[in-house]
Amino acid sequence: MLNKDMTLCISLSARPSNNGTRFHNHLYEALGLNWIYKAFAPTDLRQAIEGVRGLGIRGCAISMPYKEDVIALVDRMDPSAQAIDSVNTIVNDDGVLTAHNTDYSAIAQLIAENDLDPASSVLLLGSGGMAKATAAAFRDAGFTDVTIVARNASAGRALAELYGFAWRAEAGDTTADVIVNVTPIGMAGGAEADALAFPESTVDAAGVVFDVVALPAETPLIAAGRAAGKTVITGAEVATRQALEQFVLYTGIRPSAEQVRAAEEFMRAGA
Repeated sequence: MLNKDMTLCISLSARPSNNGTRFHNHLYEALGLNWIYKAFAPTDLRQAIEGVRGLGIRGCAISMPYKEDVIALVDRMDPSAQAIDSVNTIVNDDGVLTAHNTDYSAIAQLIAENDLDPASSVLLLGSGGMAKATAAAFRDAGFTDVTIVARNASAGRALAELYGFAWRAEAGDTTADVIVNVTPIGMAGGAEADALAFPESTVDAAGVVFDVVALPAETPLIAAGRAAGKTVITGAEVATRQALEQFVLYTGIRPSAEQVRAAEEFMRAGA
């Protein structure tokens, strides 16, 4: 039951989903915590962050397209966010807002869990905050043959130069062993919800198809990769891992593996 003593956590996204809401609230209930989680689409980011501070909201997840814009609105940058100038989590300690990034650790875990070979070539589509976290995770895992694909020349070049990677404006006929979509292409509710992030020929040539878009879990890119018999890594997998680390930052509690699996199943059931 809702009550005045509940601790509130929220998420801010241009296109909110139920993923975080279902994942966090399931764990709150499983662990007997008097907490609640709610997703929002802010009309004014600055006002929303001041609301986090002024209302004593404990935690705030940050999604596209706010991962970089929110930097100017917090008090402290944890090294996880400072290292890549990208934020996906804010923790409120008595009005002091500290920014973190759990996207990086989620991507790094999935690279390791799927035994991706650092000798593989990678095409990474995107140049925003999530792309920074993804590029950093691949760099730190030992990948060197990485090409950033971004229409925004200044952002694309800057990201490529930051990690010593190549850049190109369009994928064109370029192929790679691993292809990664870190843009809203394929996201439910967006203008390109039905679009394929990479050309079919690029999907056919890849061995691994990776899409960070979490809603739907079966994006057009993931569906194409699965149909072609490729190894696929979904945005839902990313969402689970980054949400778990957010949960730990907010509550100070690390759930058991069984509790996390149950929360992930509950999250996916509502996607």
